[in-house]
Amino acid sequence: MPHLPPLFSMTSPSSPAAVALGWLHTARFLTTAPRLEFLPPVGVPEVAFVGRSNAGKSTCINTLTQQKRLAFASKTPGRTQAINLFALGKQGETDAVLADLPGYGYAAVPKADKIRWQQVMANYLVTRESLRGVVMLCDPRHGLTELDDILLEVIRPRVEQGLKLLVLLTKADKLNRAEANKALSIARLQTAGGEVKLFSALKRQGVEETALLLWQWTHGADDHPALPADPAP
Repeated sequence: MPHLPPLFSMTSPSSPAAVALGWLHTARFLTTAPRLEFLPPVGVPEVAFVGRSNAGKSTCINTLTQQKRLAFASKTPGRTQAINLFALGKQGETDAVLADLPGYGYAAVPKADKIRWQQVMANYLVTRESLRGVVMLCDPRHGLTELDDILLEVIRPRVEQGLKLLVLLTKADKLNRAEANKALSIARLQTAGGEVKLFSALKRQGVEETALLLWQWTHGADDHPALPADPAP
């Protein structure tokens, strides 16, 4: 039997979750772009990961792809200022792309750099033709911040036109049941039009559901059964 990535081996090989996780495990570095004009047209569906620095974005990407260092977490949060693209697809074929956008909101980053990257990210989210979905990472202990709200406003017109949106409340293992339910309720009110799920890399909570959702965004909603409801934490 071939070697399977850790999360893939925990599920039935024929299950929809196993298919989605196996697909995500094919992720490989494609290119990095310090400015929008350096981003190549990809011709396949693209999913962007966004979030404040320290929201757990790199950990989330690495957990979903079952790779330890695909997305690099800088030792100095907020210093990674480039859009990194990762190709997905078996046998070297590319059928989708993940885009890792720089973390935003870190206090030590100079104001001019913050403004510049806010504009770059806004332009990307508004104009990128291949963009099919956005995954926003949020630490539920702090809730959605002003910068998160601004980003949601930027993409709201595209969401209303069909752009997919998922808000992942990361580090969910640090919340008790009441705190988790409260965080879910608040986030759902703030992100009307998008889905909200709890996510924990440590407990692997929400991993299979998120993998299935990304597959459906990029391959068609009918390729797999509907996602199960978010279970009580």
